[in-house]
Amino acid sequence: MATPRVDFYVLASTDPAARLRFACRLVEKVYLEEHRIRVQFDPGGEIAAFDDLLWTFADRSFVPHERQGMPGRPPEGNEAPVVLADGAALVGDQADVLVNMAGGVPPEYRRFARVAEIVDADDERRRLGRERFRFYRDQTIEPETHVIRE
Repeated sequence: MATPRVDFYVLASTDPAARLRFACRLVEKVYLEEHRIRVQFDPGGEIAAFDDLLWTFADRSFVPHERQGMPGRPPEGNEAPVVLADGAALVGDQADVLVNMAGGVPPEYRRFARVAEIVDADDERRRLGRERFRFYRDQTIEPETHVIRE
């Protein structure tokens, strides 16, 4: 497996909604570049709010997506180019970009060509982001950091 490129996007805001809006814009940009994307959340986390926001964050935007493991969907694959998951295993996942909104590093992160980590100014999320940054460096991956000023 190749080593993924890891980018940290560091936001100045502590508003959780700003973090979700930034993630929507990032997912849209990557989708328009014709990549397949997995957006990973912690179980019981922000997945429902993100799912709703992805439909409404921009008037002229359309990002086809689905939640992994929803009733009526086969567990072995997802057809949409953007898959939202909250702890579900990577079953049949064909994504090449991982947008990690979870507190930890997903165990299968090496299956992706690119990993995007979004960290806002909330003390706990910043602490967890630093832990993930150290984890990647311990894996001989040199993450890039992008400070986002909105």
